[in-house]
Amino acid sequence: MAITAQQFDELQRRLAGGKKASAGAKVPVPGTVSVPVGGTIFGLDPSLRGTGFGFVRVVKPRPVLIACGTLRCPSSWTRSRCLGHIAASLRDLVQTHKPDVCAVEGLFFAQNLQTALIMGEARGAALAVIAEALVPIFEIAPRKVKLAVVGHGGAQKIAVAKMVQRMLDLAETPEPDAADALALALAFAQETGRHSLTPPKRV
Repeated sequence: MAITAQQFDELQRRLAGGKKASAGAKVPVPGTVSVPVGGTIFGLDPSLRGTGFGFVRVVKPRPVLIACGTLRCPSSWTRSRCLGHIAASLRDLVQTHKPDVCAVEGLFFAQNLQTALIMGEARGAALAVIAEALVPIFEIAPRKVKLAVVGHGGAQKIAVAKMVQRMLDLAETPEPDAADALALALAFAQETGRHSLTPPKRV
């Protein structure tokens, strides 16, 4: 498994600093993503017509659900109205739940350029609101999310939703967009405090 030059330099600094550190001192580990116990992770799955969101709290022995849902925009709405609704709704959600970090899907796939542009607009509107609130944003690759939640990188959406229900001990299966957002939050929670050479990428 390869590491980047930056990670190698950080590892060398850590080893050098460890000789001077006291026995009880904590030394930062390269590639570690940290969310404090009791902290809130905001999973976000942006889309023009159905933006999924999910908030989970980091507690032992497993994260717990705070809130989830889907921001829906009718097909009769113009794109600009949808973008405004997404931005305003997410701003309210962030102010209400005050997340410590936000996890979004690193890559999305579109069948054509027009779809990609529309998806990009929704993603941009959503991320601008999160950044405005000074909440750190991290990307996680879709396959990595499925591996973390289901154990299979090619898992179907229904399998993801069922595992999210099980992991959070929910009475019902979340709707697809909300389940995807919660899966992002859960995948990020698994990275909390864990050493990784490929941690979630900061946006």
